[in-house]
Amino acid sequence: MTPPPAARANSAVARDIANVLHPYTDLKAHLETGPMVIARGEGVRVWDENGKGYIESVAGLWCASLGFSNERLVEAAAAQMRKLPFYHSFTAKAHTPMIDLAEMLIQRAPVPMSKVFFANSGSEANDTAIKMVWYFNNAIGRPDKKKLIGRIKGYHGITLAAASLTGLPANHRSFDVPLDRFVHTVCPHFYHGGHDGESEEAFATRCADELEQLILAEGPDTVAAMWAEPIMGAGGVIIPPRGYFPKIQAVLKKYDVLLVADEVICGFGRTGSYWGSQTLDIVPDILTCAKALSSSYLPISAVMVNERVFQGLAEESHVIGTFGHGYTYSGHPVPAAVAIETLKIYDEMNMVEHVRHVGAHMQAGIRAHFEGHELVGEVRGIGLIGGVELVADKTGRQNFDPKMKVGMRMTKLCEANGVIARTLPNDTIAFSPPLIIDEAEIDEMLGKMHTALDELTVQLRRESLAVVS
Repeated sequence: MTPPPAARANSAVARDIANVLHPYTDLKAHLETGPMVIARGEGVRVWDENGKGYIESVAGLWCASLGFSNERLVEAAAAQMRKLPFYHSFTAKAHTPMIDLAEMLIQRAPVPMSKVFFANSGSEANDTAIKMVWYFNNAIGRPDKKKLIGRIKGYHGITLAAASLTGLPANHRSFDVPLDRFVHTVCPHFYHGGHDGESEEAFATRCADELEQLILAEGPDTVAAMWAEPIMGAGGVIIPPRGYFPKIQAVLKKYDVLLVADEVICGFGRTGSYWGSQTLDIVPDILTCAKALSSSYLPISAVMVNERVFQGLAEESHVIGTFGHGYTYSGHPVPAAVAIETLKIYDEMNMVEHVRHVGAHMQAGIRAHFEGHELVGEVRGIGLIGGVELVADKTGRQNFDPKMKVGMRMTKLCEANGVIARTLPNDTIAFSPPLIIDEAEIDEMLGKMHTALDELTVQLRRESLAVVS
C-alpha cells in the first residue's frame, strides 16, 4: 500500500532529501531519487527500512571486516565508555587503550616501525603523513625536498592534501586540486597500460623507468616521498604487475625518496597476508591504516613511522618546543578499545589463514562466473579483494561510453537481486566482502551478481537492437 502524503513527508527518505548532503552522490539527482535507508545489519548482510536483505559485497566501504553484528566490539565500546569516555593525547597526556593499541600495531607491523600516531580516518592519516614528510625534511636540512608523488588512479583520501595525492578526476574536478608540490606517475595496470607483446615484467620495468624520469624532471632534490596502495582500491582494484614494487623501490632508494604504504584498504588480512605490504614485497618508511583497524565500528586510523623518520620529527619538535599537529580525537579511548578488541579477534580467528582459504574460493568463483562472460574484459584480485571490469569490446579492451552508466546500472540490478555492490572507474565491479564471509555466502553473492550481469546483458542487447532498427 502506498503511504498517505503526510506519512511520506515524514519518512526517512523525505527527511534525508530535505536535510542531508551525501558524499559521492549526484546531489541534484538525489533530490528526485532519494537514498536507500539501511536499518540494520547482521553478519555479512544488511537490511533496508522495508525489510529487504542484501549481502554487502564491499563490506560497506571496504571496511566492515567483522561484519555488522559483532557483540564483542559493542561490549568493548560500552565498557570503555563507562570507564573513560574521552581523553586526549595532547601535551604528553595518555591513556591505556591508546598505549596498548600502539604497542599492538608496532608488534604487527610488516617492517620495523618506531612510533604510532592516531587519527580518525584514512584521509586524516594520509594528510598527517604528508605533514610529517615535510616536517622531517625541514628537520634534516632539506627544505626544498617537498614534492610528493601519487599515482594515476591511486586513492589516498579527500582532505585537501590527501585529495591532491589521489589520482582520480572526480576527486579533483572543480575542487581546485591537486595543490602545488603534488605530481602523479603512471598507473600500473597491465590490462590497459601494457604494450602489444610486452610482458608484465617489462611493463613493471617501464613503470619504474617512467617514475625515474619524473623524479629527474622534477629534480631529485625536490622530491620527498611517494604514496602507494599495495592494491589500488577505489581506482579499480588494480593489481600491480610482477616485480613492480621491488623495481619502484630501487628507484626511490636511489634518490632518497621516502615510501608511504597506504594500507587503509589492504591492511589486516584483506590480501591473505596481515598487510598488503607483505603480499606485494613493500618496505615502507611510513604506513597508514584505518577501516579494518576497528572493523569501522568507530572511526580510528593510524600512522606508523620508522625510527629514521621519528628521529627527525623528535629533533625538530625539540627545537620548536612542540610537535604542532594533532586532532581532538587522536587516540580517542573508545575507538582505541574497539580496535584492540578487533585485533584480538583477528588473532583468535587466525584471520589471515581464513582469508587465504575463503579468498582462494572467491577468486576461483569470480573467474568461473565472470571470466568468459561477453561483457567482461578482465577479472582480477587477491585474497578477499577483486574486480570485474565490464567492457564494450573484449578484443580491443574498450570500455563502455561513460554516458551509458553501465556500472551504475549493474549495481542497481545487483541490489534488485539482493547484493549491495560498488562500481569503480572503467565500470569495474568491486568485491571486498567482510572478512568473516564463508564459502556458502560467497557462492550466494556471486550467483546473484551473475544473474544481475545476465540481466544487464539482455538490457544492452535490446538497446543495441533498438538503435539498429
